[in-house]
Amino acid sequence: MNRFKISFLLIFLLSCSPLKEYSNLPEVKIWEPEIVKFENLDKTTVYPENAIMFAGSSSIRLWSTLATDMAPYNVIQRGYGGAKMSDYAVYSGRVFSPHKCSAMVLFIANDITGAVNDKSPEEVKRLFSIIHKTFRKSNPGAPVFYIAVTPTRLRWKAWPVISKGNELIKEWCENQRNTYFISTDTAFLNGNGEPREELFNSDKLHLNPDGYRVWTNIIKGELDKVLSK
Repeated sequence: MNRFKISFLLIFLLSCSPLKEYSNLPEVKIWEPEIVKFENLDKTTVYPENAIMFAGSSSIRLWSTLATDMAPYNVIQRGYGGAKMSDYAVYSGRVFSPHKCSAMVLFIANDITGAVNDKSPEEVKRLFSIIHKTFRKSNPGAPVFYIAVTPTRLRWKAWPVISKGNELIKEWCENQRNTYFISTDTAFLNGNGEPREELFNSDKLHLNPDGYRVWTNIIKGELDKVLSK
């Protein structure tokens, strides 16, 4: 199938999908160049068929030690800064379909930030379910892992709503086949129940190397439980 036919098919499917309300929004379309970069990588890079897809927002993109941290697992890194569930859901078919993966790990943390246009926890859960379904179309049966949104000082005022979103997705994962919720909040909260700022960069949002080490221990441990069976 040529590129024109593929583009036409994607447009047709989006027009009939629950993502129609998002697909033409400027805040979604702005990420088209990032998706094209991924598509160009797919043309020039050969990935093992047993690789794990790490998808999501800037914390995935900025994870410079991901490949070594996850060894001996092979990884495909598909994160872009500012990603939300809404735009990743729109583009996920283009991100996932070229790859046969042993699993997918998703982290997206920008839908609930304390802003007036935040999504509701219920909408975040719905969009995650769409991303999950899209991944399973090209990778049926492959495990899906969702990394809980991390408590951060910058978005601490929104933490009760963020936490509700985490809880809804956790409940949803528990009712899906081969789908796992990776909890991280206790590791990133101090004895007073507040974010451990020593694990974050000066922006009080993104993980520093120590924070990534904590993430690695948690995430790799959960992968081992499932993939080593």
